[in-house]
Amino acid sequence: MPNLNEKKQQLTFLEFTKSLAPAVLEQLYTQPTTCIAVYRELPILARHIIARILFVNHPVPKSVVSSWVTSDYQSEQLAACEKLSQLRIWQEHQIPGGLIAYNLNDIFRANFQRSFHAQEDIHTTTSHLGPDKNARDIAFLDKYASERWEIVLHFLVGTREARHGGITPDIHAILLHSGLMKLDNDDMPIISELGFQFLLMDRSSQVWNFIQQYLATVESRSQSFVECITFLLQLNFATLGKDFPTESLTDSQQRFVQHLRELGLVYQRKRLSNRFYPTRLAVNIVTGQNRIAGETKDKGFIVVETNYRVYAYTDSPLHVALLSLFCDMLYRFPNMVVGNITRDSVRQALMHGIKSEQIINYLTMHAHREMVATKPILPATIIDQIRLWEIERDRFEFTEGVLYNQFISQSEYDKIRDFAKDIGVLICENAQTRTIVVDKQGHDDVKKFWKRQKKS
Repeated sequence: MPNLNEKKQQLTFLEFTKSLAPAVLEQLYTQPTTCIAVYRELPILARHIIARILFVNHPVPKSVVSSWVTSDYQSEQLAACEKLSQLRIWQEHQIPGGLIAYNLNDIFRANFQRSFHAQEDIHTTTSHLGPDKNARDIAFLDKYASERWEIVLHFLVGTREARHGGITPDIHAILLHSGLMKLDNDDMPIISELGFQFLLMDRSSQVWNFIQQYLATVESRSQSFVECITFLLQLNFATLGKDFPTESLTDSQQRFVQHLRELGLVYQRKRLSNRFYPTRLAVNIVTGQNRIAGETKDKGFIVVETNYRVYAYTDSPLHVALLSLFCDMLYRFPNMVVGNITRDSVRQALMHGIKSEQIINYLTMHAHREMVATKPILPATIIDQIRLWEIERDRFEFTEGVLYNQFISQSEYDKIRDFAKDIGVLICENAQTRTIVVDKQGHDDVKKFWKRQKKS
């Protein structure tokens, strides 16, 4: 089972890979695509080191590696070396003479070298199937990917469109497992604080975040983690608009394809079709470079004025639902909605776990092209006020506690207060009214002490 931290958000591909168990890493390095993906995401100095020792079949002394950079860059090199060790790309060994040397992982070395000579074969080409009479172009794939992914977002928001899109039990379970949704008192799924934050991420971050959660749950569905992530990395290097065969996929990968199809990462005309097309959501997924045409087209649709009025030129129910997370919606027209950013609307968003910077980033990311031409893109007064509303809310720190009063004497009050202070559970005190407040965890100890004092 991979050692994944299920609650951590936004792991980069290297952080995600580093979190895996050593045995899982060794299995993944048997695939050239994994080696290439890891190499591409490494710091430039780490890539430089690998390039220098890739064809050196003996350990390289640590002192030799250190000599490759000047003293000004020693800290960067130490960080690069540590990264290579954490990812088990190389290991430290002691060689004759007591020197420490680095030895490149043999499995990584062999398969990274293989990637230089990889040739397209029957497992990656559909040439033996003949031309696809139902071939799909890139524009179709972009539209399909956008529509399928937005169904997941609609389901999170709870719009009417979510009822018609079809979320399977497996995807529903992942939304609950990841903490993006939770069950209310009636066991109905509702969006969580993490879910609200998820909605304001850019599209590629949403997809990569969700896929990490999917991979954390594959073994609970009797799927192979290694086979699924290997397949995902193969899609990462796929050519957009090119079809691939399904016949060489394992059972785990076949099931993975159906889930990716539901999410919009893969297009397959029918469930039993012998070919599929990766969409832009899957291509370059681990590098965060995947963008779909629909997102680019809709990117500039929001205008924010200095009077806190927001105009959104969109007919998308999803966009309207997202804006309503932190805006008071006033009017809705066929191709535009109007709202206000208010203290209450922002405070409501903050109560749901949304941060001021996420609101600002969302408005900036989708700013209309007329606003993008100005600097700063959003009015400075709006940015400052949203941040101030968050600071205003965070001025207060709430601590659950128990109030003690009605002391019969000043000495009794002093003893209880001093005892609570000594054991570190005193929250506040007021000598004039003879009241103290202790934290909930320390209540039992203070209560027992008070009873002993009364008996004595």
